[in-house]
This record gives sequence, structure tokens and C-alpha cells, in this order.
Amino acid sequence: MKIDIITVLPELLESPFAHSILKRAKEKGLLEVNIHNLRKWALNEYGQIDDYQYGGGAGMVMMPEPLANAIEHLAKETKYDEVIFMTPDGELFNQKMANALSLKENLLIICGHYKGIDDRIREHFVTKEISVGDYVLSGGELAAAIVTDAIGRLIPGVLNNETSALFDSFQDNLLAPPVYTRPADFRNWKVPEILLSGDPKKIDEWRNEQSLQRTAERRPDLLDDK
Repeated sequence: MKIDIITVLPELLESPFAHSILKRAKEKGLLEVNIHNLRKWALNEYGQIDDYQYGGGAGMVMMPEPLANAIEHLAKETKYDEVIFMTPDGELFNQKMANALSLKENLLIICGHYKGIDDRIREHFVTKEISVGDYVLSGGELAAAIVTDAIGRLIPGVLNNETSALFDSFQDNLLAPPVYTRPADFRNWKVPEILLSGDPKKIDEWRNEQSLQRTAERRPDLLDDK
């Protein structure tokens, strides 16, 4: 999979993709992440990519020309399955969406900044708008990192144990069950006996029951969609 990200602050995206699972995914050749500085397509020598908004109001707006030029330049080399804009008023990102996007081959993500991007870019270039929550960030970079991480770890071969992603929270609209490790008795707090039984069938049944119980207690809204 290839993910291209357009941003005015590429420095914010250096660390998230240089460590842990996504680093290994890139090293294995399973995931390619390219960060593109929008100022490469700036209108002048001062690196201008924003201007005052028509109609007045506080906040600068990212201009259409640099973004259009960047998107068209990148699209000459790559046929994108989706051109994504990270925005608070987009569709709420969830595990189902991550699963679907992980099946794509090429994604282009646009990180907004300042007051946002000129709406004509959204109208004529963007195919999908995504929000990571009902709050506002300083820019789309952290949101883009979240989406890239959630998608990247689902690519076959990225995780050492590929089945582990199947038991994450929100897969099948359930929260993950509680997990334990050694020692079996810590400060007289003991691991549930069933997990020490060595019976895979009973352990699976217990985990499913725990997932249902935890979901009912903490996120009953997820069960409404089952």
C-alpha cells in the first residue's frame, strides 16, 4: 500500500512513521508513506499557500492553487483510490472504515491547517472526508497519522501475529476482553482460572462473554449496530 500525505508541516509527521509497527511495515516493503510539503507548490518565493477568507472573519484559508497543483502533480504518478481530507466535519473514523481503507492500494491524504482549505478543493478533488473525533486540532497532521497507523497495521504481514488484529477492540463491534500475563498471582490478585486451564474452546467462550459484557457496560451503542 502507498499513502501520500500533503501537509504544510511535514516535521509533525516524521516521528509517527519512524518507529514501531509502521517502521517495520515500511522496512518489509508492505507500506510506503510519503510526506509532501505543500510549500513546494507555493505561489511565490515567500512560500505563500494561504490567504484571507472572502467575506471577512478570523483565520487564514489554504489557497486552492497550491493544493490543486500538488494533487494533480502527484496524480500523474499514482492513480489514487481515495483522495482524503482530514476535517472535523467529515465522516467519523472507526474500525470498519479502517478495515475498508486497508484494502485499497493508493491513498492521498490532505492535511488542513489554519481555518481550513478552499472549499473548491473539497468539491472537485476530495473523494472522502474523515474526522477522528468531535473536537478540533491545530491541523490535520495528527489526524492523518492516526488514520495511517490504524490502516497500516491491518495490512497482511505487518503484524507478527496477523490474527491479533482480528481481536482488537471494535472488530465485530465489540470491545476487546481483558488480558493478563505473568505472574499468575500478583499481590494476591489472581488471573482468572479459565485462562490457565489450557482449554482453547472454553477460553474463547470466556473471552467472547467478557467482550460482550465490557461492551454492554462501556459502549452499549456498539451493540445497537450488531
